[in-house]
Amino acid sequence: MPTLRAPTRRTRLTTTSNRRSSTHSRVEIAHSSESGRDYSLDRLIGKGGFGEVYLATPTKGGGMPAQVCVKISDRISGWVREAYFAELLAREERALRVFDRFVEVEGDSMRYCLAMEYAEHGDLGSWLEKKGAQNERYVRREIAALCRALDVLHRGQAMHRDLTPFNVFVCEGEKLKLGDFGIATHQLSRRGVTADAFNLFHVPNEIAWGKVRRWQKRDDVYQIGLLAAMLLRGDITSPMRSKDVRSLPCSDHLKEVIHCCLGIRGKRYESAKELIDALRRQPKEPKLGRVGSLKGKRLSFTGFLERPRAEAVAAARKAGATVQSKPGQTTDILVRGRPNALQLAGKDGGSKLIEVRRLADQGIRVTMIGEKQFWKLAETKSRARAKKPSQAH
Repeated sequence: MPTLRAPTRRTRLTTTSNRRSSTHSRVEIAHSSESGRDYSLDRLIGKGGFGEVYLATPTKGGGMPAQVCVKISDRISGWVREAYFAELLAREERALRVFDRFVEVEGDSMRYCLAMEYAEHGDLGSWLEKKGAQNERYVRREIAALCRALDVLHRGQAMHRDLTPFNVFVCEGEKLKLGDFGIATHQLSRRGVTADAFNLFHVPNEIAWGKVRRWQKRDDVYQIGLLAAMLLRGDITSPMRSKDVRSLPCSDHLKEVIHCCLGIRGKRYESAKELIDALRRQPKEPKLGRVGSLKGKRLSFTGFLERPRAEAVAAARKAGATVQSKPGQTTDILVRGRPNALQLAGKDGGSKLIEVRRLADQGIRVTMIGEKQFWKLAETKSRARAKKPSQAH
């Protein structure tokens, strides 16, 4: 059993307060029986449900930084998770590094300690309050870097579940790093894990409202998309909905990526790997194709048509086509009209165009035609039908 080196919790907080007003107060020491190091707990810098975090100075070098954070908790479950996932991500540059993990006796109880990398700029929330909105180049680079660390978890069938601005930290060089794996867990099946622990204001509505009770990798992706939006807006307090993406100060491509993170659950990127690929891959310019007939085809309309939409729907049905309200896996044709200026991501970023590109990535081809070709096909069929009675007569 390790030697008792620390006072009780009440005494520790008192000596921390006294140390600010007197240089003669005793400095508290946390001792690691794992590494043999002592840590001088200089000052309290954070406190919450997880426990307490101190800025500390290691009394022995051995490759340790001059300052570290010592996180202290009286609960073993979160400590075990953080220690385990820190080991799993030890080689990942964008995961907050844990240098030491140890347990101390405190009276009749235990206190569980982690010596961690010190984030000199604090968490993302406090940093954004000072720095404000970030440019797209920075957001792309840092979100992709975070995703690479998250991808290691996802490939190991694990999920973070708490990717909030308070658990992403800004370290030297203003690099973002993942931290706080207190509720991270592995999934035993593809259905995910029970959504029994989460920050209510940083989760999809379907989970917050209890409509979905399983947390999946795509819900980690939702939180990453939310972080990207916060970085672009420089604000972590305002609510963010998928339809608000159009107002973000970034390119249409990044708007489309963020929308796919925040949008309908079944159409989100399923893992961090898919999100990384989307950030790297610029969408191809949509090109109009050609079809020979509308008969037997399933089609959908997008944009403003020169004629009323009801007239176009009637003409399509008369030509033997089935009209769908939006494109899906069974759609054959998308008729494209004039773009709506209020589309989510520019003239090529309407929700239906985004869906067609998503289907194309799955190997499902939807042919896009212009309104002019549509009316030509529909009216050709109508004229052919009109001629039949006279020819028979």
